[in-house]
Amino acid sequence: MGEETVFYSQLQPWTTVAAEPCMEQISGKPIPTRIGRYYDTPRPHPWRPTLGYENIAATPLQSQYVTNSLVDPCYTPYGMPTEPLHFPNIITGFDRNPAHAARAALFTRYTPEEWSQHNVSQFNESDTIRNYSERLRNDFVKVMRETDEQTASNQRLSGRTLGERITDVTFWRNEVSNELQKLNMEDLSTNIKAMEKALQDLEGPLHIAQECLYQREAREDTELVHDGVEQALLKEIEVIKNYQLRFKNLLEKSRAQQSNNRACQHLLETDVRSKEGALGIDNMCHQLNNYSSGLAYYGGIEKYDPTISTTDSWAENSNRVVLKSQSERAKSNQLNSDSENLINSCAIEVWNVWSNTNNTLARRSAELMEIKSKLQLHLQKVQHELFDVEKNIELLRKAIIDKTAPMKVAQTRLEARSHRRGIENSKDEAQNKLIGEVKTLQKSVDMLHRKLQEAEAQHQQLLCTRNNLEKDLSLKVNALFIDRDKCMGMRRAYPITSTIKY
Repeated sequence: MGEETVFYSQLQPWTTVAAEPCMEQISGKPIPTRIGRYYDTPRPHPWRPTLGYENIAATPLQSQYVTNSLVDPCYTPYGMPTEPLHFPNIITGFDRNPAHAARAALFTRYTPEEWSQHNVSQFNESDTIRNYSERLRNDFVKVMRETDEQTASNQRLSGRTLGERITDVTFWRNEVSNELQKLNMEDLSTNIKAMEKALQDLEGPLHIAQECLYQREAREDTELVHDGVEQALLKEIEVIKNYQLRFKNLLEKSRAQQSNNRACQHLLETDVRSKEGALGIDNMCHQLNNYSSGLAYYGGIEKYDPTISTTDSWAENSNRVVLKSQSERAKSNQLNSDSENLINSCAIEVWNVWSNTNNTLARRSAELMEIKSKLQLHLQKVQHELFDVEKNIELLRKAIIDKTAPMKVAQTRLEARSHRRGIENSKDEAQNKLIGEVKTLQKSVDMLHRKLQEAEAQHQQLLCTRNNLEKDLSLKVNALFIDRDKCMGMRRAYPITSTIKY
């Protein structure tokens, strides 16, 4: 090889570096070397080297021969640009002896065979170097073409992969967005407010029913009956308290479900924001090309792995969030349906027991009115009977008083006839009649006294009966006042008019 190429990297731009002399010789001659110059390009290509080369002949340092020192200056014509040439003196030697000079010149020459062999070797070496250089050039072109094709193919593949990724992210973004729109928080909040209002409205009927029970406790004596009204009031209170308990349980579940819905909404919103940000980045990356602005080197970025998920885990996460939202949405819909059904059933059943209690109160009031009318009728009859008995008692007393004078007359006659003397004091017919008259009067008076006693006893019975009737009538009037005026007065208007409807 006639020249040797020396490569230097990391040199200053356009800095010439002297190559080390190559001491390898071909037929005793030194081989000049070649040095390199470094070219700094602003954006080097991955297949194009950043060095430029320029051939500069290097002068050997220790390649002086004997003949080179025996030169004489040669005349240079005027005007020639060349330097004077020096030729070795083949006649004169060091000692100015022609024989010695000829002998020295003979030993420093090449033979024709060596000269021919040297030329052949130079030709062969030139052919070999040129063939090898041609193969290298072909390999360089092939490598450059392959690297260009591979680079373009990889860039197309990366762009297509980015497009597919954008499609996947867009699909899941739409799925999550649709699920976020379907996750309606207003319906559950509205039903919670409706249940809270219904629970609050149930306090009115419950208070009225309990107040009716407390008012009916003011009934006295025999009017403290466990009648249909009391049973209806107890049933009404039981139904209202049962629905209050069911409303409280459903409210607790609804509030817990509302918290779960908020958590799902947060997950969906976070996922949507993340996917929108990823879509923006991927769209920007997908639109980048070799001529885009803002391109720069980021050395070692391929070694930095900031990812925290794989494709499967990424899709599984979005799918899990969507499935969880669908599950919570189904639970919310079920709770909404349950709340609506509970409100409707509560309205119907509370209205039914309210109406049943009112009807029972009305029937009970009618019964009390009927009993009150009968009591008043019987009281009136007892009062008339008392008047008649009192009149008969007065007549009996008068009859007893009227028997006083005849008794005195008859007894006076007997006492006077007892003063007869002697034989005249006989038990004659007149005496017997007088004695019979006194006995008859005595019997009559005794009978009248017995009748008077019976009349007075009956009078007392009638008074007692009248007292009982009056007392019972007052109890009925009090019970009627409680049921008709107090209880039915509180229950004339249904306290639930706007919230619970059926």
